[in-house]
Amino acid sequence: MVLCLSGAHRPSWKQTYATTIIESGLVEICLMHPLDVVKTRFQIQRCATDPNSYKSLGDSFRMIFQVEGLFGFYKGILPPILAETPKRAVKFFTFEQYKKLLGYVSLSPALTFTIAGLGSGLTEAIIVNPFEVVKVGLQANRNTFAEQPSTMGYARQIIKKEGWGLQGLNKGLTATLGRHGVFNMVYFGFYYNVKNMIPVNKDPTLEFLRKFGIGLLSGTIASVINIPFDVAKSRIQGPQPVPGEIKYRTCFKTMATVYQEEGILALYKGLLPKIMRLGPGVCSGVWLKGRTCSE
Repeated sequence: MVLCLSGAHRPSWKQTYATTIIESGLVEICLMHPLDVVKTRFQIQRCATDPNSYKSLGDSFRMIFQVEGLFGFYKGILPPILAETPKRAVKFFTFEQYKKLLGYVSLSPALTFTIAGLGSGLTEAIIVNPFEVVKVGLQANRNTFAEQPSTMGYARQIIKKEGWGLQGLNKGLTATLGRHGVFNMVYFGFYYNVKNMIPVNKDPTLEFLRKFGIGLLSGTIASVINIPFDVAKSRIQGPQPVPGEIKYRTCFKTMATVYQEEGILALYKGLLPKIMRLGPGVCSGVWLKGRTCSE
């Protein structure tokens, strides 16, 4: 028996596109989470003379594997998985809505994409920040995977001790707003404007490489610009140098403290694993989007 779907039953292109966007995000998380753990570890370490500090990217992978085992690379993976669907939905839905609103104002396409990207990033940050607080805390824990608290247990612990507010489950919100707002502003602004300047290629392979190259370059530039916010976010949401004493409290004060005590390069800790995450993430996004368009 052959089942024929009518137009009323066939999913719309918007539904299919939304599904593939979420799929690409989940694929990216599962593939790239070890690099996210390493990035967080680099950002929260403060002193190169600390015997527990990582000397290089390879050294970090070796030490985590030896001390914490294979599952050490997947600490804190549940919060981003839980946040992925609302995060992606909010990100792309609000981007389109902000574009529509900006259509009533006489702005150039370049500025429209940039401002819409900023707006979508700020909105996205509000949704994901509580999940980020839990994720960073779990990633910073150097006990074995079996010894660390569960995701829900750690979240309850934060709420019980510090509450739901800006000192508890929503701490680091300003840094998260800066991280996501700046990244989306640069990424969307650069990607869509450059994509419209470079002609579409009829060859599927070359067209894939065109989109992949633009996406990778956009993400790299955005990462270089927004990583000081990422470092500040990790310092605020991660463990403090002295237990019970809050050293890193606000975004820009944390950036200033890191700069004064550790130098300008400390604001770029974790940049390499952050950029390394982009390749497979962009690749999966372009592939899944291409699959949607072909169905």
